[in-house]
Amino acid sequence: MRLDQVRRLSGPNVYLPRPVAIARLDLQGLTGHETTDHPGFAERLVEALPGLASHHCSAGRPGGLLDAMARGTYFGHVTEHVTLELSGLIGREVFFGRTVRAGGPAEYDVVLECPRDEPSGSPVVEELIALALRLVGGALAGWVPDPSGDLARIGAVHEAERLGVSTSALARAARRRGVPVRRVGGLNLLRLGYGRYRRTVWAAMTDGTSAIGMEVAGDKRLAHRVLADAGVPVPEGRVAASAAEALEALRAIGGPVVVKPLSGHQGEGVHVELSTPPEVVAAFAAAAGEDGEVIVESYIPGRDYRVLVVGGRVVAAAELTAACVTGDGTATVAELVERVNADPARGEGHDRPLTRLTLGATELAVLARHGHGPGSVPACGERVWLRRNANLSTGGTSRDVTGEVHPDVAELCVRAAATVGMDVCGIDLRLPDIAVPPPADRGAAGILEVNAAPGLRMHLAPHEGTGRDVAGDIIDLMYPAGTPSRIPVVSVTGTNGKTTTVRMIAHMLELAGRRTGMTSTEGVYVGRRLVHASDASGPRSAEMVLGDRSVEAAVLETARGGIVRRGLGYDRADVAVVTNITRDHLGADGADSLDDLVHIKALVAEEIRSGGHLVLNAEDPATAGLADRPGVRARAPVLRYFAASPDAPVLAERLAGGGLGYFVDRHGWLTEACGDRRTRILPADEVAGSFGGHAAHVVADALAACAAARALDVPVDVLARALRTFDPHTRNPGRGCVYQVGDNPVLVDYAHNPASVAAIGAFVERRWGGPDRKGEGRGGGVAAVTLPGDRSDELVIETARAVARTFDRVVVYEDEDLRGRRSGEMTRLIVRGLRDGRADVRTHPAGDLKGALTSALDVAEPGEPVLLLYEKLQPVVELLDTLGAEPGGDAVR
Repeated sequence: MRLDQVRRLSGPNVYLPRPVAIARLDLQGLTGHETTDHPGFAERLVEALPGLASHHCSAGRPGGLLDAMARGTYFGHVTEHVTLELSGLIGREVFFGRTVRAGGPAEYDVVLECPRDEPSGSPVVEELIALALRLVGGALAGWVPDPSGDLARIGAVHEAERLGVSTSALARAARRRGVPVRRVGGLNLLRLGYGRYRRTVWAAMTDGTSAIGMEVAGDKRLAHRVLADAGVPVPEGRVAASAAEALEALRAIGGPVVVKPLSGHQGEGVHVELSTPPEVVAAFAAAAGEDGEVIVESYIPGRDYRVLVVGGRVVAAAELTAACVTGDGTATVAELVERVNADPARGEGHDRPLTRLTLGATELAVLARHGHGPGSVPACGERVWLRRNANLSTGGTSRDVTGEVHPDVAELCVRAAATVGMDVCGIDLRLPDIAVPPPADRGAAGILEVNAAPGLRMHLAPHEGTGRDVAGDIIDLMYPAGTPSRIPVVSVTGTNGKTTTVRMIAHMLELAGRRTGMTSTEGVYVGRRLVHASDASGPRSAEMVLGDRSVEAAVLETARGGIVRRGLGYDRADVAVVTNITRDHLGADGADSLDDLVHIKALVAEEIRSGGHLVLNAEDPATAGLADRPGVRARAPVLRYFAASPDAPVLAERLAGGGLGYFVDRHGWLTEACGDRRTRILPADEVAGSFGGHAAHVVADALAACAAARALDVPVDVLARALRTFDPHTRNPGRGCVYQVGDNPVLVDYAHNPASVAAIGAFVERRWGGPDRKGEGRGGGVAAVTLPGDRSDELVIETARAVARTFDRVVVYEDEDLRGRRSGEMTRLIVRGLRDGRADVRTHPAGDLKGALTSALDVAEPGEPVLLLYEKLQPVVELLDTLGAEPGGDAVR
């Protein structure tokens, strides 16, 4: 088997609402083979990976995969399960997998769930799939493969890439509360919420954390000064820049003392309970580091505690115990350390609830001080200390004491956090017992440090006691009860009319006073300004808008390509609009039929919030039928249908049941209906760009836009004003724009499939109609056309035939971007379709836009319309400018 490619869908997709990776496999020599064709294969594979025996497969029970292999199953399916098992073995907990045919008989797509916050550029899933292929190949070759070495290497990459314990907990807490979460790159930085409600958090540091507070907390000398000035008890301390100054501090303070780095963190370099000059001199040398300075402070006897203050209240407290082992009378200290480290809760750094014990220089010094070494055998029950400072980062453990905190202690910690100016703060303190008031005696209790961005793992998963949802407390601080985290999101999909509908909705929302972010095939707009020019109808552009803190509402064009290749760039839209679903893009990305297109675009209808609004075209069966899909019904959406006429059966049935609908009434008014109640919006012939209502497809887009805007409570009078001022040249460039070039109107449009070309043809016949010169009933006119090369031959020919049904003279030119076609190939296909329709055809070379339009104008009679279909708008605009074109003035007549 061969792995051809792996692509990742980072957002909700047609398989899962969570990320997936899709691996394209070529079975090569295993094409058509089943597991039963290779005796002993399944047994060898399960010997290598015993966990496969518990896989459910489609049976829904443990052993299902074994049964499938015993009956005979394909090797793409086996690779799927092996990859999932390998993922679990490195702690990458994913459960969904599916294997589907892709293209030829040897090609399969293996779809695998990915962790939500795994970096999009992570090599882990690709390496796991490659390892799975090697294991399957080894079992086929007759030997039992050993994955341990490769797994250790891949597992190390996964550990390095995944979110830390604190950040991961914050992501989970946010999602439980319905707050959108996006990880930024491979960092421990999370983007929460959408638009104006977007916040960021990095571990336990929020975007509301005071920069000054961070500086104070990070400077131990300054922090002690600030706390002491506020009357908060702190150890007596001095800064020492030399061993001599450290000894002077010992004499002045009196032993025992603590020596620690001036700017240290996570307990490194801290030396506790030192009483003699040699101990202090040695501690200075170890702790001074690059700064060359240490703090020497009085040692406060008692217990070590960490108290977490969030938003001015104590949310958790833990008693900390320094790293140690307990003897059993037979094992050495080194063996006891190995035994403790076997706990899966212990890992390197901060990736697990606990940190692995080490026997480094500091630990060996502490052992020697108490008469032990790595080879010592402690007595049964004897506790042997490896560290004297109680930090989880150096192997310590925690016991939850949140319920024991005395109110006076809590008040002391809250006051300390406020004094430093921190919204989230970890307070390290020592005192005899956190359950009683702090003793008044000087030196009997004190705050040792205030920690910015404190680690949460000691509270989330304490070694003893109940875990606390401190991540939830931080999210609640950022989003108090009743505070929204989302702006209104409208997602628009369909085959034709998406861009126009998106632009209309955005115009309505802007006129309603909402700063709107919009994505479309022409770019990303924020507040009516173009901020990113590109084909921006995919997930990256959606993320761009939703990450903009100035945006109050988002309208997102959501195209098929982005859904298939990367998934959605949002979750849970408030309004979903499906304009229509017709034949287009067939043969691309595995979409070979109309049903395939429906399945893809249905995701937009399914990914709305519960009780959200779904706007559907009542006159298009494929679109109207989305309401009956289980994934849509599960959301219980408010259905809003639109149609040209109230007599459309689906719409009429909806209105008869008291539902919502939008249509053109018998007097020509765009109308909103709820059951028997009617609200007029404006006459259809006043919709800008509809050319007096002749452009029926523009009127349909207006109805869809009205339905979406009304779902967001935009007033009817604002809808009317927006549609009257929706000038196509400024608000909808490239879609149904008419220019006057000499004696001829030139209609510029992006139509590129049979349905859109038919709609343009119907408009031309209504606006400039009459029988052509041959008396054959067509509207006449000339067209200069190009069509995109990434459609099937059949669809290209069908679209060309649709052109010929209206235009009896056609000039053909090819795009500069052939999209994988050979030069001249598209011209031949288009000409074939046009001649099937009995059109008079001329051709121009690839990229010869100017020549094609000039030829069309030369052929056209005075006053006769010329249709120009294009691929890129900017060259068209520049060409029309050189020809002295003027915007047509009859867009609303």
